[in-house]
Amino acid sequence: MAFDAATYKATTRQQWQDAAEAWNAWGGFLATWLGPATEAMLDMAEVEPGSLVLDVAAGAGQQTLVAAQRVGPSGRVLATDISPDILDYTMENARIQGLHNVETLEADGEDLDVVPDNYDAAISRVGLIYFPDQQRALANIMRALRPGGRFAAIVYSTPENNGFFSKPVSIIRDRAQLPPPAAGQPGPFSLGPPGALASVLEKAGFREIEEKVISAPVALPTAADCLRFERESFGALHQMLSSLGSDAQEAVWAEIGEALAEFETAEGFKGPCELVVAAGTK
Repeated sequence: MAFDAATYKATTRQQWQDAAEAWNAWGGFLATWLGPATEAMLDMAEVEPGSLVLDVAAGAGQQTLVAAQRVGPSGRVLATDISPDILDYTMENARIQGLHNVETLEADGEDLDVVPDNYDAAISRVGLIYFPDQQRALANIMRALRPGGRFAAIVYSTPENNGFFSKPVSIIRDRAQLPPPAAGQPGPFSLGPPGALASVLEKAGFREIEEKVISAPVALPTAADCLRFERESFGALHQMLSSLGSDAQEAVWAEIGEALAEFETAEGFKGPCELVVAAGTK
């Protein structure tokens, strides 16, 4: 069956609508897990006091709020996402933290209608990998940036270095008899090979590109906690399982839990995760 980008986007939007509450509930864990990579992304995007920042595919906006704290009251951050429900959590969390320099916009990154030549920096944390047309999304980001503005993104590296996620995906693909994604299709590891993220930034016209790899193990008390995190928060896994009956789905989740147990240590669960952060200048 040929890949249908419109159907994929509609499905993705609904996945995040459904997972919004759970993703937000795991916000504290996400801040710890992705914190070092987030700081590296903001450093590489040169987010500083007074900056005007665009956050593309922002989700519940944990990184949006970190950026808002950096830019201070003289700066602003616009968080965009395809899911309006998840953006509601961004605004609620900004209110709780007393941040008044955050705005949100429901928008598909491939059809991003924001003021051109306006933003000092743009960021995207684990979002670019899910755009069917990455170059179209990057062209919109490029258009939004002022000359000299910086864009930085975080993606997962290769499946073999992200066992916490690749093992569940592999098990589900096998049990649901799903083919692997074709080259060029969106997916969690679509920009994972060395140099791949830098390459798409260069193709989009960015210059002064830098790329770094960051180890980000998923540290939780037990494998059961990681299973719960993925089951509650990763809507794509549920979509992949949708062709199976409820009993078969439960059996698959049990198998995933057994596979994740491989990463339990005396100090708790440590799921392998490796991230790539790359940035470029308009």
